[in-house]
Amino acid sequence: MKVNGTQYRAVWWADGAVGYIDQRLLPHRFETASAGTTQEVADAITGMGVRGAPTIGVMAAYGLALASLLGEDLESAYRLLDSTRPTAVNLQAGLDAVAPHFGSPDAALEAARSHDEAEVAAAQRIGEFGRELIKDGARISTHCNAGWLAAQDWGTALSPIYKAAEAGLSVHVYVGETRPRLQGTRLTAWELGQNGIAHEVVADGATASLIRRGLVDLVITGADRIAANGDAANKIGTYPLALAAHANGVPFYVAAPLTTIDANVATGDDIPIEQRPEDEVLYADGLTERGESARVRLAPESSSALNPAFDITPAELITGLITDAGIVEASPEGIRRALSS
Repeated sequence: MKVNGTQYRAVWWADGAVGYIDQRLLPHRFETASAGTTQEVADAITGMGVRGAPTIGVMAAYGLALASLLGEDLESAYRLLDSTRPTAVNLQAGLDAVAPHFGSPDAALEAARSHDEAEVAAAQRIGEFGRELIKDGARISTHCNAGWLAAQDWGTALSPIYKAAEAGLSVHVYVGETRPRLQGTRLTAWELGQNGIAHEVVADGATASLIRRGLVDLVITGADRIAANGDAANKIGTYPLALAAHANGVPFYVAAPLTTIDANVATGDDIPIEQRPEDEVLYADGLTERGESARVRLAPESSSALNPAFDITPAELITGLITDAGIVEASPEGIRRALSS
């Protein structure tokens, strides 16, 4: 995708380091950064400078290749990178793609690049399959950010929307703000604006009402891990969106590459849910009128917060999974067929 006319990916390898777009600064500032050590790669993932399940998998793959180049210990580097975000299984897929080649820096880097290109191709195929679900004039709701910042070049949930726009279809996207880190407000809205796609940011609590009023034709979200039975873990707030869609007969699709499916996890109840710092809920980050960074506490000083980063949407609420192998039924049989194809 292009930013101000220049082609970018969310993560890349350059000059012996891992380059990335620092997503923490968007939409107010667009800046790139570089991670030259394995710890810096881990910090970028943990601190959400890089986020989105497929993208952090690519970041981790390059991070392990970097560790090989620096002559580090495989087990220690793998463990460090694997511990950064517990819910997204794509992170492990990226590490596992590089680990067998760890002894040779050149081979490790080539494996990371191959994983990168495979994720790009998967995201593009997701867009092509999902595009068939979108009619001209469609009003689509999404949650969190599952665009090209989250999955190299195309995204997952946004990939069908980009493909529809590329084909000349008119679409309108309702962007859930996605508390507490506001990935919808900050990142999805920025991406759609960069690509000239009509959209409106809505408060998380407003989307169910839009669905009930008949203003939403289709819901597409991403996923960080999909269990063997079709249950899907995605950003907190996805489950109530699926409930509202199901109650009102609106199709609810989850878009994700096959690398997001974890066949070793039986159901969503077995997926680890990341608990993030309470300050993300208690404070808000923004800019002053002079463009200076500012942090404001929202809650009383005496209040604490609970901050689960993800929730589980049961398979029975999911109309289908938009994968790089096609539209897959969210069921044990559908998952088995997709993984064996």
